[in-house]
Amino acid sequence: MTQTTPGRDARAGKVFPDAATALADIAADGQTLAVGGFGLCGIPEVLISALRETGVKDLTVISNNAGVDGFGLGQLLATRQIKKMISSYVGENKEFERQYLAGELELEFNPQGTLAERLRAGGAGIPAFFTATGYGTVIAEGKETREFDGKHYVLETALHADIALVKAWKADTAGNLVFRMTARNFNPACAMAGKTCVVEVEEIVEVGEIAPDQVHLPGIYVDRIVLNAKPEKRIEQRTVREESK
Repeated sequence: MTQTTPGRDARAGKVFPDAATALADIAADGQTLAVGGFGLCGIPEVLISALRETGVKDLTVISNNAGVDGFGLGQLLATRQIKKMISSYVGENKEFERQYLAGELELEFNPQGTLAERLRAGGAGIPAFFTATGYGTVIAEGKETREFDGKHYVLETALHADIALVKAWKADTAGNLVFRMTARNFNPACAMAGKTCVVEVEEIVEVGEIAPDQVHLPGIYVDRIVLNAKPEKRIEQRTVREESK
């Protein structure tokens, strides 16, 4: 059942007027968040900014990466709201590097496929799984290992989040989502792993306007919807060639 902000008309359903309102009564210190995106592609821009404004701290954030300095999750690093990152890639963020090397930020590294499967397992109700990835490396230190058919595997546990912050292209008012191209990336897995899922979309339509075969993630996983019709969509690294003369 969709949670309702105190004083908000329950008839409004899953659609919230803005990101601040959608997060106001659910964001809290010490929570674990699953945040969609790959680099800066498909990140919930306005939701991350609204989370920063709440001032909540001591957060554990599950995300493929930590944004860049000053944008995406990099905003939460700048304000020291993140206590721990569970990630695959943390390059291109000088503040992340500074905090980690200074012992101010915890980091749990995951191979990218393992991170995706841990999130998927969390959403599917699978407590743990064995994978060959990382066996014999620092990734496997302190973890159970087993041998199956002559091959060695590492036990990885599922990931769960108090809140999932997700970016999609389109939603209907019931929360059925359509993602656009590579912006889908980690977003569906994050949505499924979160107890409460808040999604940022560029368009909201009525139920029935998205054909069933076009739905990438069913509305059962989505609790709150926020419209951001004109996201910034920064390019992480822009490379151009000189104009030919």
